[in-house]
Amino acid sequence: MSEGNLLSEEITQRLLHEIREGCYANCRKLPPELTLAKEMGVSRTLIRDCLSALEREGFISRKHGVGTIVNPHILNATTRMDLEKEFLEMVSDAGYVSDMKIERIDKIPAEKEVAARLHIEEGDLVLISERLVTADGRPAIYCMDYIAEANAKEGYDIKLLKEPVFKFIEQCCEQEIYMDLTEIRAVAAGEDLAEILNVDKQAPLLYMDEIGYSFMGEPLLYSREYYVDGILSHKVLRKKI
Repeated sequence: MSEGNLLSEEITQRLLHEIREGCYANCRKLPPELTLAKEMGVSRTLIRDCLSALEREGFISRKHGVGTIVNPHILNATTRMDLEKEFLEMVSDAGYVSDMKIERIDKIPAEKEVAARLHIEEGDLVLISERLVTADGRPAIYCMDYIAEANAKEGYDIKLLKEPVFKFIEQCCEQEIYMDLTEIRAVAAGEDLAEILNVDKQAPLLYMDEIGYSFMGEPLLYSREYYVDGILSHKVLRKKI
């Protein structure tokens, strides 16, 4: 990530913090861009870019002649499916003590479905990371991540898959997930998932079948995610564009 993008991300997060619990926590409207720029010690152009990012995510609304309106109903949504967050952060934001256990890290031949998602040949090697996320000690999320080994640079360290998968992709593949496309559906827990997630067999689970793409539209990550019912409350922001 470039220095400019890092600064933009930093200021965007600072603004979001101030809106949520800082000096603008009780404000219905934000000050003008010039005022914000002076308070943050950055250019008006950068502030405009940061406000645009917050508007895309629904935290604020902007209209010429009206100003920048804060959307508290969006700020108060603890878990949103349309915003990418690490599992531990997602669980913590929902008010639980979060923890993660690495169940498996391996290099295996790609099965047909995994190969199709990653645009590789069946039998090509993929790196797999399986992890269990808990909320107050209770199993909450089980995730299986797949990365085509061909995308990893020579000499990569597979042990880095113990870290967040996005960090592995940035460090060992020298790429970045630009967007995700996720299919969401309800599934029944089979015998294996029932044991892992400590639920009854055939218990309902929320399943997310997710592909992470690079800026150029290349699939970098395929994830299978299973969420136990009744722990996280998922919301999706839908608005006119």
